[in-house]
Amino acid sequence: MSAADTRLATATGTPVGPADVLAAAERIAPHVRHTPLLRCDSLPGLPGLPGPSDPPGLLVKAEHLQHSGSFKLRGAANAMLALGADEVVAGSSGNHGIAVATLGRTLGIRVTVVMAAGAAESKELAIRALGGRVLRVPGGVAERDRYAKEFAARTGSALVPSSDHPLVIAGQGTVGLEVFRDAPELDAIFVPVGGGGLLAGVCLAAAHLPRPVRVIGVEPERTRRYARSVAAGRPVELPPSDTVADGLRGQRPGELILPIVRHRVDELIGVDDAAVLRAMDLLHRAGIAAEPSGAAALAGALRSGTLRSGTPGRSAVVVSGGNSAAVLAAATAAAR
Repeated sequence: MSAADTRLATATGTPVGPADVLAAAERIAPHVRHTPLLRCDSLPGLPGLPGPSDPPGLLVKAEHLQHSGSFKLRGAANAMLALGADEVVAGSSGNHGIAVATLGRTLGIRVTVVMAAGAAESKELAIRALGGRVLRVPGGVAERDRYAKEFAARTGSALVPSSDHPLVIAGQGTVGLEVFRDAPELDAIFVPVGGGGLLAGVCLAAAHLPRPVRVIGVEPERTRRYARSVAAGRPVELPPSDTVADGLRGQRPGELILPIVRHRVDELIGVDDAAVLRAMDLLHRAGIAAEPSGAAALAGALRSGTLRSGTPGRSAVVVSGGNSAAVLAAATAAAR
């Protein structure tokens, strides 16, 4: 165990560390795409960007171009490859389920996805088209995840959570690993926060960096469970939310994730639906086909003032997914 891993394990008590992210990158390499980190000068239409002679102020990690349409493939691949099970169950708002079903089809693994009542129908149809079985349950994300856990215990299926699992966190952390390797002079990274696995994974990836990078999580204003939990000093569970960012509707912080967030995250920003939709529109006009959840990090950067003209340094935003209803309809038709 490296010094960084030892310090983190001591500080957080978690069984996952920076070395696990490095191992995940090697394990999942044949199954994931190293997505591009787009420079600000390739994003016309975004306000307040530096001029041509200024240093870049914004980079976009284009995980909407990942296989399966989101970063979720990374955590799912790391868990499914390491577990080696022939049948898995996952609770998902959609993108994790699509990722698990995509891998299930490739690897010959039977997949069951548990979705809450309010999850997008377009994402359910995409999972089914990939050969996954979908079970709908009443309630929100918390009830969905409890049912998935019970289903795994009852059937003997391997449980592949969408975020709060060491293998999933490590796999999702490879997003940060790629960003930091591609932009070694980065000053800050904005990460959308749903279950929190991506945020925790990016924190782990940042642990080995030779220079400090600010890690900023962006939550929907109505579901700020990590901000409220950090402030309260204990896990806080919120009621189900109807935010437009359907992939960020988590109700309770992850048991493994919260200590990492508390220990390493520099700031947690809340954004309302109007800000998310504005950010998504800006990305679409720039040719980035983000879904609402995928635009949340940019909304947070806009709120923070990072993109104001004259802001020094370089920041990155993670566009975590692009599985809009229109994109999924085309993919579903092609999968059949």
